[in-house]
Amino acid sequence: MPTKRELELRSQLDRTWDEIKALNAKAALDPADEQRFNTLQGEVIDLDDKLNREKRVAEIMRKDERGERVDGGAFGRDLRSYKVANLVQGAASGRPTGFEGEVSDDLKRGRESRSGEAGIHVAIPVEVLLPETRSQTVGTPSAGGFMVPTTIAAVADRFRPALKVEQMGATVLRNLTGFLELPNLASSGSASWVAENGNAARSAAAFEKVSMGPKTITAEYRLSRRLLLQSGQAIEDILRRDLGFLLAQGLDSAAIAGTGTGAEPRGLLATSGVAKVNTETAFSDTTANLMAELERDDVTGTTAFLTHPNVMRMARGLKDGDGHVMPMGELFHGGRVETSTQVPNDLGAGNDKSALIYGQWSELYVGYWSAVDILLNPYHPDVASNGGVLMHVFLDVDVAVRHPEAFAYAEV
Repeated sequence: MPTKRELELRSQLDRTWDEIKALNAKAALDPADEQRFNTLQGEVIDLDDKLNREKRVAEIMRKDERGERVDGGAFGRDLRSYKVANLVQGAASGRPTGFEGEVSDDLKRGRESRSGEAGIHVAIPVEVLLPETRSQTVGTPSAGGFMVPTTIAAVADRFRPALKVEQMGATVLRNLTGFLELPNLASSGSASWVAENGNAARSAAAFEKVSMGPKTITAEYRLSRRLLLQSGQAIEDILRRDLGFLLAQGLDSAAIAGTGTGAEPRGLLATSGVAKVNTETAFSDTTANLMAELERDDVTGTTAFLTHPNVMRMARGLKDGDGHVMPMGELFHGGRVETSTQVPNDLGAGNDKSALIYGQWSELYVGYWSAVDILLNPYHPDVASNGGVLMHVFLDVDVAVRHPEAFAYAEV
């Protein structure tokens, strides 16, 4: 289905062609008609370019909404050649150009007013960045000097926490606009047996809703003028991997254990109705309690465990009465288990317990309200005098547990 923007461009293109045809139907054109005809020719080329670009962006958005990979087709091939560094360098020079600039213009349409004296606003597709705030300079090797040729290899990434929430099967909603409410059937009516000609007992269903609204996660980098000029491929790796990971890590952590206070989303462990089960002496009894907690609430979808590596270290050391290491399949009763240091390990009275979470992860919802928005500020006093820029990065997201009874956890 064409987007509203596509329909507007097609309508403009049709009107332009109609005017060209009307001029062409004249027996002779006066100088004013000739000038108008030439102007219309340029408008046709411009509108046709805009329409093709809009189709490409709309196609990736449609695929993203259907959960398809976005690396197929013409736009996918373009996206693989997308260079964040080109966008940043172009924006720092005044205005981003090329493919990166076109995509940015489409993603921030309607929000262009953020560019101005306070900085330059650009937008990056979430797919490009999401898989430490520090000053990046050239003069000091550890702060950016390693990025400047002499010939430089790809930057070696640091070790990072495993991001598991979306991998576990969370439901992802993209391209949201207003606030989102997820209605649930809280309880059903009742059925009863009656005698012949007896009256049915009246009952009613009850409903509830879970609300989601955009919350902003942000990060900031300082880039020196020389780093922008000389960094080449190295800065591309920083922007894609490090900066993108910062946003993804913050979102993943909030989805698991966000407090729900202030600007932070409410995560799974802080959601009312997510059961905390007893921790038994035998580890396999604790995992059995978690599984039973969901079964008692008729949760029958695809489930999995998620926990901290501390728990897995303990589980791998468990032995039976004969001194044999107990198989993981028996300890987790055949369930899938994943680990991440994003899971809290400071729970309990002594702040020394880790969360062991079991759930139907499709009931955890992650909503995106924006692309990755970047505001480049070359006017801040910290950088204005030396030609650098401050790069502020924003992503509007929220998380919610639609059915809290689909999750349970223990402190191990």
